[in-house]
Amino acid sequence: MKTILLSVIFFLGFFSAKSQQLVYKPINPAFGGDTFNYQWLLSSASAQNQFDNKDNSGLTGNSGSLSNFTDSLNRQVLSELSRKLFQDQFGTTGVQPGNYMFGSLYLQITNTAQGMMISILDTNTGEQSEIVVPK
Repeated sequence: MKTILLSVIFFLGFFSAKSQQLVYKPINPAFGGDTFNYQWLLSSASAQNQFDNKDNSGLTGNSGSLSNFTDSLNRQVLSELSRKLFQDQFGTTGVQPGNYMFGSLYLQITNTAQGMMISILDTNTGEQSEIVVPK
């Protein structure tokens, strides 16, 4: 009796069961997904990117011959100007301990046990840097 009752319940449940069609909807908008997912996907990919290219010079790191030449020329001109300023300020005797001003840069040069310490303060931005030149 129990088996007949269980089989009747099973068959009634089997015939009255409903199902639906499974539909896949992609997340990525490039493959037909919702366009509102674009910003989320882009920020997620950017957060995981280990190869951050800050200078936008391409994958090889070369930014072009003209750009390299311009950068090199700028470095040489600035180097020559700083050499001239250095020679005008300190003369042929070299760097002596003391306080010096170069535009908005304030330099404090002191002798320490480790060597010569140069403290640099940018009075415009408040940025500070210390350089120790070993003996």
